[in-house]
Amino acid sequence: MKKLYGTKIYVQSAGVRSELEVDGFVVTVCDEIGVELVRHRVRSFDDMEEWGDDITGYDLVIAMSPAAQRQALEYTRHSALEVEYWPIMDPTGLGETREAKLASYRATRDQILVRIKARFGGFG
Repeated sequence: MKKLYGTKIYVQSAGVRSELEVDGFVVTVCDEIGVELVRHRVRSFDDMEEWGDDITGYDLVIAMSPAAQRQALEYTRHSALEVEYWPIMDPTGLGETREAKLASYRATRDQILVRIKARFGGFG
């Protein structure tokens, strides 16, 4: 989103749970399209709150897994925050070879790009 829209749309990524690093396959396939994630750190909704980033300050949460959707709906029970669920394929564990794994991750990346373009329109 940041690469596509710059500062026109404020975006923060969060997940159900935080991990120390972004999956290496994600870093690789995003690098292929000019999105650098090597220094990106995964954060959870709880991390955002702990760091003072109030989720009610956002207009929209896009959940990409059923667990994320449930958690987002829980956070938004008492706010006017909109939640959308995008059923995106989880490539984790797919493919036997490195190339097959990368193909799965590319398919997921491309699914997300299609959804972004459909939802938010033209770029920057």
